[in-house]
This record gives sequence, C-alpha cells and structure tokens, in this order.
Amino acid sequence: MYFCTVQKKLLGHINHPQDLRLLQIEDLPILAQELRDFIIEIVASKEGHLGASLGVVELTIALHYVFDTPKDLLIWDVGHQAYGHKILTGRKAKFDTNRQLGGISGFPKRDESLYDPFGTGHASTSISAALGMAIASQLKGLKKHHIAVIGDASIASGMAFEGLNHAGVTHANLLVILNDNAIGIDPSVGALKQYLTNVKKGKQKEDNIFEALNFEYSGPIDGHNLDALVLELERLKTIEGPKFLHVITTKGKGLKQAEEHQVTYHAPGKFNAETGDLLPSNNTKRPDKFQDIFGKTLVALAEKNENIVGITPAMPTGSSLKFLMETFPNRAFDVGIAEQHAVTLAAGMATQGLIPFCAIYSTFLQRAYDQVIHDVALQNLPVIFCLDRAGLVGQDGATHHGVFDIAYLRCVPNLIVAAPRNEIELRNIMYTAQMGLKHPIAIRYPRGRGTLLDWKKDFKPIPIGKGVQLKAGENTAVLSIGAIANNVQEAIKDLSIAHYDMRFVKPLDEVLLKQIFERYPNIVTVENGTIVGGFGSAVLEFAANNGFKNKITLKGVPDTFIEHGTTEELQKQIGIDVDGLRPFFEGL
Repeated sequence: MYFCTVQKKLLGHINHPQDLRLLQIEDLPILAQELRDFIIEIVASKEGHLGASLGVVELTIALHYVFDTPKDLLIWDVGHQAYGHKILTGRKAKFDTNRQLGGISGFPKRDESLYDPFGTGHASTSISAALGMAIASQLKGLKKHHIAVIGDASIASGMAFEGLNHAGVTHANLLVILNDNAIGIDPSVGALKQYLTNVKKGKQKEDNIFEALNFEYSGPIDGHNLDALVLELERLKTIEGPKFLHVITTKGKGLKQAEEHQVTYHAPGKFNAETGDLLPSNNTKRPDKFQDIFGKTLVALAEKNENIVGITPAMPTGSSLKFLMETFPNRAFDVGIAEQHAVTLAAGMATQGLIPFCAIYSTFLQRAYDQVIHDVALQNLPVIFCLDRAGLVGQDGATHHGVFDIAYLRCVPNLIVAAPRNEIELRNIMYTAQMGLKHPIAIRYPRGRGTLLDWKKDFKPIPIGKGVQLKAGENTAVLSIGAIANNVQEAIKDLSIAHYDMRFVKPLDEVLLKQIFERYPNIVTVENGTIVGGFGSAVLEFAANNGFKNKITLKGVPDTFIEHGTTEELQKQIGIDVDGLRPFFEGL
C-alpha cells in the first residue's frame, strides 16, 4: 500500500500491456496486490471511485495479459472500474491527476488513449458498442476480439438486453463479461439479481437465460483467481461467435472498510491509505446537501399526503430517496438502472391518482427523453421530476454535467420547469407540486450543499410561473435561474444593478419580464446550464416576440462539452463564478 515500495517491484516496470505480458503467470498475483495498493494510495488523497476499481484488479490484469490490446478492443461499462486499466495502459505516471482539472478523466475516453476504444460514463452502453465494433471487424475481414465488461446492475438495464438480444443472432466475435458483485452504487435490485444469486448458489434449475439468447455461457468463476481467469479467457479466445463469461467479484476487494461498507466506499472522498479509515470531517456546522433537503422534505410531505410515492433509478443514496424508503418502504421504489421505466412507471401511477416524485440525476434523465414527452407530457400527467445534479457537477466531468436539462425540457408542451435558488425554495416548490398541479413539473437543483442552516420553515405555496425581485438597481437588471443566484448576489452586492430570480423557465413570468424590459436598457441572464436553447434563449425569444430592443447578454455554459475539475474551477473557467461575474458587471 505504499507508493515508493510499489515502484520498486513489478508495477514499476510496467507501463503498457506489452510489459505485462512478459511476466510469468505466477507473478500476476504479486502485480495484483501492487496495483491494488497503488490505486488505494492515490485515491486516498485525490478522491475518486474506489470500490469498483479494487473489485476488478485481477480481471483487469487477466484481460490485458490474455488479449492483444489495443488491437483487441476492451470496453468498460460505465467506467467506474477502469482505474487499474488506466494505470496499466500508459497512464500510471499521471494517474495522480485523475479527475483533476487538466488531468486524465475518471472514465474511459477515446481521445485520451488508444486503449479506450469507446467513451463511457453512463451505464449499459458497452454491449451495443462492442457489438458494433465486432460487426465492423467482421465486415472488414479483421481478426480481433471485442470484450465488454458490464456489472450486474448495468446488465439489468433495457439497453443491455437490447444489445444481448441482437448479439445472439449474429456470429460476431463478442465476449461479454458479467462482473457480478451484487452492487452498483447501491445494492442491485430486481428479478435478474435474484436469478444471478441463484446461479451463484447453484440453485438455478431453469434454462440459462444467456444460453437462451444464443451465447456460449461459462461460469460463474472466481474473479479474484488469476489462474482460473487466464485459463478461461484463453479458452474463450478459441470460440467463435458471442460468448458470455460470468465472473464473481467483491467490490472494494483488498481494503477491509471498502468491502464492509460498499456504498460508502464507492466514492469515499479522502481517507487514510494506511488504515482505510475515512478522514474526519470538519466539525463546523455546514448547510445540508440539496439532495438531503429533497429527501427529508419528501418524507415530511409524505407523512401528510398518503398518495405521495417516490421513484429512483438505482440512486436511493445519491438522490436521498433512502429517507422515504426507510420511513415508508412500501411507497418508495428503486427500479434499478432503468430511467425509461422509472418515468413511465411514474406516469402509470399518476393515472391512478398517486403523486409520483421521480428523482433522477439531470444527466440521466437524458436517457428517458421519449418517455418524458410521450408518456408524461403528451398525456399531461402530473409527474414531479426532481432533477438532482443539475448544472456543472465537478470531477465526474462531461458525461455527468447536468447542463442540458433546461434546453431539452423547456421545448416540451405542458411541462413546467422550475429551478429553486435555495433550500427553502426547493422545499416550497415540492410542497406546491403535490398540492394538485394539473401539469407535470421538473424541479432542477444542483449537486452539493446549499447556503442556509435554518431551512426547515413552514411550507408556503409558490405561484407557478412567477419570479421575484431580489435587489433594486439602475440601468442593468440581472435575471438568474436557480442556485447560481448566489454567485450573482455576491458579485453585485456593492453595485447599482437590479437582480431578479425568475424561478421558472417555463412558464416565464412575462408580466414581470415586461416590467423589467421597460425599465432597464441592459439585461443579463445567468444560468448554470447551456446557453444554447437555455434560459437566456427563452428570454431572447420573449424579447423578440414582444418587440423589445434591449441589450441582452447571456452568461452560462458555452456550446462545448465541459471537462472535469472541481465545480468552483469549472465555474471560473466559463466565467460564472463570483470573481468572473464581478468584473463583468463592474464593466457595464
């Protein structure tokens, strides 16, 4: 577990898989220990996704030992587990920059390495991508292997089944490896989980589901036994057509705390690399996270309204729906990595008089866009979407920033789009939404902590489509949406600039906007979302439609994918942090 010691042994001489293949098979367990210790050492101080990568150390080594990467194409589903892969494929020396501004990505990324043939970050894409590559090789007459490593939570997603279904009627040279550890971020759920559990225990008497899909099935085998892994992978190399290897692993393998507390150590923050213990947090009282405001408020509302139910696609801890699960287990549903199902399930519930709060990360709602339009909005069903992680989210980077939701939701008829600026506003819009709205509503809020310590105020309804003035001023008015209002407030506190929190992107408060446009020649919109098609675009449309000629400036996320870094660093990069906004406003 010690950086300098590791460098003196096997890992210190391995920079690419070609070096790895020079080792004797009996050396591989030693390398596995060194690789595991290296990951622990770096992640302890730099943070990141720990448990998943520790669980596939042996599998990672075996794959690169047996297959001729990068000629053979290896795809890691989601990519949480790819740290060992990165270290063995030329990125060891800069692994300490993982997820840091300007450093390597926390996920596989095509423009980062030839060993990353497909970028991942969202679940369940690996089988489809690898099959596409395998068919391409087949059409070109190329002899190479195509491997998709997918977890038991991800394989339960509909897209994974679609890929398996297609692969089974091809003769493509595809190997699907199921990394079965019975957990994603939270424990896996659903009937497939029970099926896999029965397979592992030798209780499954029915036909094998993967053989029924025309895969050559093997396993389950111990994913921490390098001899067994190498032997089986070598055998599978000789078999043509679609193949399926079932591997049993332990998430967090090799670090006691990570094995015992798998949810916490999925991404534990900083910890002691020697002991594995989490570092003590600052005892200073801090505001709660927005996700916890959501979770605790939902419980408070559900205690008074028996029709309220909660739904999340595999994120009970991340979204804090766990609070409702603990209090009303029969009224809270983790449906697994199945955003499309989550949305239409909520729609079905709404037809029967239930009030579904569907808690989904903003970036993951993209996966269920058709269901939002076709199954919810078209039928005008009052589903309440609670979009966590809206805006820039930080070190997870481009695959996880929730910056597109305003743009892709505000064009949908019937759908209300709201963005509370603080915890009290979040509470009150949730309260308002369950009071009998006749339309669906999306409530977006950011990752991380709010600004208020005392947020448990009596509920007050918020008028739908009504903004508020936060500060008076002259000549210039700033229109903000959501929690970015805090940056604006700090940036203009000593300036004679007006500030309005519009609160709703849809419907816009056109009465208030007319008053603002008639009074202030300069208008600035600020949002933690994409400028193209976003809140600022809505204000521009309003101005055009009403004949206003005011000078309008849009501040937000530019028309490019924003990479990884802390949220503060990324806001500074695009000029929506306090220090970036202040000189801009001073120059007006």
